[in-house]
Amino acid sequence: MRYSLLAAALGVALGTTSFTAAADSRDQQIAELREQMAAMQAKLLELEERSDAQSGVNIDTAGALDKLANNSTKVETKGGLKVTSADKKFEASLGGRIHFDAYAFDRDIADTTGTSEFRRARLTLGGKAYGWEYKLEQDFSAGSNLDGLRDAYIARSALGGKFTIGHFKPYRAMEELTSSNELLMMERPFATATGLFSGRQFQQGVGYLRAGENYTAGLSVFNLRGAASSRTEGTGMAGRVTYAPINDENRTLHLGAWFSHENANKGSGDLSATANYAGRRGPSQKIATTTGASRSQVDVYAVEAAGSFGPAFLQAEYADATFGQPGTRDQDVTTYYVQGSLMLNGGHKGYKAGTGVFASPKVGNHGLWELTARYDSAENDTLDYGVSSWLMGVNYYVNPSLRFMLNYTKGDNEVTGDKTGQYALRTQFNW
Repeated sequence: MRYSLLAAALGVALGTTSFTAAADSRDQQIAELREQMAAMQAKLLELEERSDAQSGVNIDTAGALDKLANNSTKVETKGGLKVTSADKKFEASLGGRIHFDAYAFDRDIADTTGTSEFRRARLTLGGKAYGWEYKLEQDFSAGSNLDGLRDAYIARSALGGKFTIGHFKPYRAMEELTSSNELLMMERPFATATGLFSGRQFQQGVGYLRAGENYTAGLSVFNLRGAASSRTEGTGMAGRVTYAPINDENRTLHLGAWFSHENANKGSGDLSATANYAGRRGPSQKIATTTGASRSQVDVYAVEAAGSFGPAFLQAEYADATFGQPGTRDQDVTTYYVQGSLMLNGGHKGYKAGTGVFASPKVGNHGLWELTARYDSAENDTLDYGVSSWLMGVNYYVNPSLRFMLNYTKGDNEVTGDKTGQYALRTQFNW
């Protein structure tokens, strides 16, 4: 019995000791956990302070970068070279174009020889300075001096439009005002400086152009003297209005009308209409002439229409001209053309509302194919003769800068009976 009581007492003593030891161990663990949590909180506070400091640095850095960007000269190289001053008051851009052509003839009566040439080789400098725009363009394929001078002018926006002073194209003929980089065929039709205004593409004068989202109205007054011409007297005037009742991303309907008045004077050169009816470097036929010595006039009135609907495009112009003749009946000349194209693998010819002409289609990664065609006619109704041409072609747009063009022209000269044909190929690059 005494042994049993002794064993029980000993068990109670040992249990109490074990419980006390366990309690002390838990207290120590809790203390250690508290220390760890305190250390973690301290680290979190330190990290938050660093993050706030870094955010401040980032904000300061971003502000400094923005300030640097807004107060530094900007240089862009997409599609050319453009430099803009920090205050955006000065701009200068450098571009150019190379059109390399080759011709082969299907001979008839006229004597022709196949050849190749740089149709255009231009450098263009343009930009802004002190609120004025400027442009200077030299075509080295036409000459290294004034013979090759194309656009050379200054311009300024005022009175809701833009005034242009210098050497530029008068506001007449839709296809004439279309850039040579964006022509449908390799050469322009007869109702342009390629025929009706032969040799009178760029003139020295003053112009005013006003344009909206779907209209343009332009008027120019000019000297009959070109940059390299010996003409010293004579004046001209031209005006054009356009309206696009439909104009969205996939559809454009364009209507327009224009006139041209050229008044020859003492010292003026002859004002002629000449048609290269079988393509460039092929045979030509003079349609009408007003001599400078006659001090007579050339007056032209014309209408135009065009439309671009999805991949299809159609454009036409009709012009009625009167070439003054001294002491005899004036000569009436009519010329018109109809041209169109169809994009084969997508694409759409866009519209330049600011100038009232159509642009080349936007080219994606896989290029674009385009079938083209035109009928062109010029008649001297007074003398009862004229010329006409059928043209067919295909354009391949490799990218926005590079294009290949193939044209076949079949000419018909009513004066001589000649029906020469021409195959023409162009490699075109512009930037």
